[in-house]
Amino acid sequence: CHQADYNSTNNPDHASAGFPTACDDCHSENAWQPADFDHDVFYVLQGAHAQIASECTACHTNGNYSNTPNTCVGCHQSDYNGANNPDHSSEGYPTACEECHSEDAWQPASFDHDGDFFPIYSGKHKNKWDVCAECHLSAPDDFSTFSCIECHEHDDPNELANKHNGVSGYVYESTACYSCHPTGND
Repeated sequence: CHQADYNSTNNPDHASAGFPTACDDCHSENAWQPADFDHDVFYVLQGAHAQIASECTACHTNGNYSNTPNTCVGCHQSDYNGANNPDHSSEGYPTACEECHSEDAWQPASFDHDGDFFPIYSGKHKNKWDVCAECHLSAPDDFSTFSCIECHEHDDPNELANKHNGVSGYVYESTACYSCHPTGND
């Protein structure tokens, strides 16, 4: 009876969103609105999101249910842009919020460069750099590549090769530096 109603929906577009055609899954015989909706089918509301589950317009601005992003940064771009300790945008932090933040709260964040990667905030490297791009020279958001030899006295390949005379498999490249010196020590 209501196929035309189903086909003409646009907020959200039921067909493109893959809603079932069993109207009574969400709607009652009394009225189309309000409708019951199992949000978990599309995006599980957990942590801080569960706390605002009844505040639909917090995520679905202006009552629009058709174009709500389904990525963290899709909704939290302004949080990313406004982050200043550290400045996520200018320092080139990835926009995959979940890499450091949880759905429970933004703070505390779990990013621990010293513990998980290289001691850049402590030891000899403390206060010796300003932005991530000083070591991570490649494309933005690619923190898998880095350079040790751009900053250090290691800019002379011959001199460094002489210092590593007798070191089996020595290669003049940053990944080799890191593999032998993961804590930055000699």
